[in-house]
Amino acid sequence: MKKQNENHISSGAEKVERVEENFTQDTVDTGASPKASAGTKSKNEGTMSESKARKTTSTQGKRGTGKEEKARAKKAEKSEEASADRRVQAAKQRAAEKEEKIGKKAAVKQAKIEKKAAIQQAKLEKKQKIAEKKLARKEMVAKKKAERLENRAKRKADLKAKRVERKAEKTARRELLKNETKAERGKRLEREKKERLAVRRRKIEAREHARENKAKAREATHARRAEDKKHKREQRTERRRNGYGGWLAAVISLGTACLVLGAIVTAGAFRMNDMTVEAEGNARSTLYEMVSACEDLDDSLGKLRVSAGAGEQRRLLTNILVDTALLEASVQRVPVDSATGTDISAFLNETNAYAKSLLDRLAAGEGVNEDDMARVARLYEVNDTLYGELNELITRSASLQELFAGIGGMTERLHDLGHDGGALTDAPFADEGNIGKNRLFELTEISSAEAEELARQYFESYRIADVRYTGETVTREFNCYDFVLTDENGIEIFAQITKNGGKLLFFDTYEECMQKNFDLEECDGLARAFLKNLGIENVEAVWLSDGGMVANLTYTAVSEGVRLYPEIIRVRVCEEKGRVVGLDARGYLVNNTQYDLTHSLSRDDAKLRLAAGLVPYAHNLALIPVDGKPVLCHEFGCTYGEEEYLVYLDANTGEEVEIFRVMESARGSYLR
Repeated sequence: MKKQNENHISSGAEKVERVEENFTQDTVDTGASPKASAGTKSKNEGTMSESKARKTTSTQGKRGTGKEEKARAKKAEKSEEASADRRVQAAKQRAAEKEEKIGKKAAVKQAKIEKKAAIQQAKLEKKQKIAEKKLARKEMVAKKKAERLENRAKRKADLKAKRVERKAEKTARRELLKNETKAERGKRLEREKKERLAVRRRKIEAREHARENKAKAREATHARRAEDKKHKREQRTERRRNGYGGWLAAVISLGTACLVLGAIVTAGAFRMNDMTVEAEGNARSTLYEMVSACEDLDDSLGKLRVSAGAGEQRRLLTNILVDTALLEASVQRVPVDSATGTDISAFLNETNAYAKSLLDRLAAGEGVNEDDMARVARLYEVNDTLYGELNELITRSASLQELFAGIGGMTERLHDLGHDGGALTDAPFADEGNIGKNRLFELTEISSAEAEELARQYFESYRIADVRYTGETVTREFNCYDFVLTDENGIEIFAQITKNGGKLLFFDTYEECMQKNFDLEECDGLARAFLKNLGIENVEAVWLSDGGMVANLTYTAVSEGVRLYPEIIRVRVCEEKGRVVGLDARGYLVNNTQYDLTHSLSRDDAKLRLAAGLVPYAHNLALIPVDGKPVLCHEFGCTYGEEEYLVYLDANTGEEVEIFRVMESARGSYLR
């Protein structure tokens, strides 16, 4: 392009020069005709040239000599050459700028293409990583599931074998007892009675011995503290002096303290030996009580599963209530690890609660159906397993070390007892359903696409990578869209969005929480922030339980200072990561309405209606569900000795409506 422009401009300049030369020659030759090179032109052109030459000749006299004309022509020629050079330079500059602009556009376009390719490559790599993580997780889940099934089958086979063995032992024992004479039976009963009395006597002696040891330890502590104070006073006095006497007094005081400490350590060693023997006796006696109570419970459950008469069923259920209470009291004293104790307590809680519900139904004139008998049979099988483990443990343990090792080994074998028994009640009225009119169905219905967008908004801070719609859940109380959300780490979250109103009704996820980085107060703040993001603010925490590394928090709506227990929300927070990992807002959404909160009984008057011995330490007005209807009550937190209770009195009549007993376990507080 540059060369073409230069050639074009150069030819124009040469043409200008030729014209000027011809013009100068014509002016010099007076009246001369054009040269032969111009002979190819027409006559008219020749005539015009002659006329032009004559005019030039006539004008020459006026302008001056030819020398001046040449100077002017030369000057015009230089001016034209300068102009031509400037045009050439301008054309070159324009061409260079155009080339530079084209180069820049090409570079920008190439950069865009490379950036787009890099983004596509990154997306492909990310999708590939997510797919690999999902595949690895599925393989891990499948492997764990296979292991669980294999272990379960193995445990079932072991239990079946042990059950057959115990059955044979029981049969042999029955045959032995059947052939027992009256005198032998009397001797056996007398011997068993003496053993029970001996166990009770050892327990009393152990308590007295422990009390004496505690008093002696307290006296030794007081003596040591007094000696330390005396020694410090002497040191302060001696620091004011400089001499051998002060140093000698300090050495004597230190020697005296060492002698006293040596005497205390020696006495403590003797006491430790006594306490070891005592601990072994206490552990064995407690286990004997557990075996006895477990055997009675096994007998009652075995009879109940084949009973058909209401009177006999009531008697057996009453025995079950007593047996579970005795067995749980023994569990609290036996030196098992927290996991085993909690699993057994969970099973006993379920058995006790189910026995109560069956008694209430029998009292109301209702019968026991096939589902109830199937559940009783399952409880019998679980208790039979527990009885076999305890009996075998006592039989094979010869020393205290073996006894404790056997107790620790029960954890894995009895781990499924608590889970098999169902969940503990972790808050008042936590499992109540809809009362009155369901307000959720009055809200506007949304589509699944709108529900998916709301799910993304609710879990915006969880860095969700994928949302998958899995279907709908339709119940009498609510209709929901079900979603599975996957975050950038491959963790799946199951969430339910209500079809009416698009509210987050429920979500749950599993995150391994191994450390305690957040306490209950901090978890409460995290849960409230999550609820605020859902538009739920006017709530009050009524139950905080710290079990394991996950905090369980229960909230109720509050109106005019009254706790509305029908509008309940349950939240779970991982104490390691400080993240909400579970929510159940069913009660809050289906019961969110206005209630009549007027009452006639004051707090002081209600307090007088509490049973003797109950010492109230907290009070709230609370609306609670009773037989599907809301009842306004005075809620009292009370202590009775070392035990704790929740008592609800009708705010108008003062009658007792509900009583809960607060229990403690390794999984946190729960109610009975």
